[in-house]
Amino acid sequence: MISNELDIAPYRQRLAQNGRVQIPGFLQADAADRLADCLRREVPWTTAERGLPDSPPWTGDVARQRMPEAYRRAAAGFHFVYDRYLMVEAMREGRDPQLVLHAVLAFFNSPEYLGFIRELTGDSSLAMVGAQATRYLPGQFLRVHDDRHDDEARRYAYVLNLSRNWEVDWGGLLHFVDEDGGHREAMLPRFNSLSLFKVPAKHFVGVVAPWAQEPRLAITGWWHAPPAA
Repeated sequence: MISNELDIAPYRQRLAQNGRVQIPGFLQADAADRLADCLRREVPWTTAERGLPDSPPWTGDVARQRMPEAYRRAAAGFHFVYDRYLMVEAMREGRDPQLVLHAVLAFFNSPEYLGFIRELTGDSSLAMVGAQATRYLPGQFLRVHDDRHDDEARRYAYVLNLSRNWEVDWGGLLHFVDEDGGHREAMLPRFNSLSLFKVPAKHFVGVVAPWAQEPRLAITGWWHAPPAA
């Protein structure tokens, strides 16, 4: 599934130096195309808002009714609204067995892939990969946070970007924030790129613009060490 053309040496060095890196052309072309098509056409999305149960996707009148209240909550602190499909939970429950996403999750936790991410990061403790599919529609967002969750032993966060032809003024970039609250760097969700960063790191996903011509599609999650006893 990973591109045969990928030379990880420069990305390993950049990750070690900066704590984050974006790797272009991460998957083999046909694998990237198949996953993008699955996210666009096949995934049964729900909309997630922090602190509330997931609900059917917010589109049309539902979005117009609910987003203003979500923005008011966001003004008070950490908040998010985006669409998701929880791959680990779906696999455990036997839901949607036809989705290729289940094969992806199995591959992510195979000995071959775990060996690859240990080599890329230099972290031999990595033992598990979690995943969810995500979709950001116009107006959706994820406010600043750092992904810290000691009980889950998160070591690295990743975003496998599957949106085609994303333009920089469509929003939805992955932004990094310095310790003083200033803007440090942003990563465009380029098709078939892997955005990767060491946890904890302050970051956010910018609001997707109303004029964006595509949804922001990705598979996201964390690379975990074994949880503490």
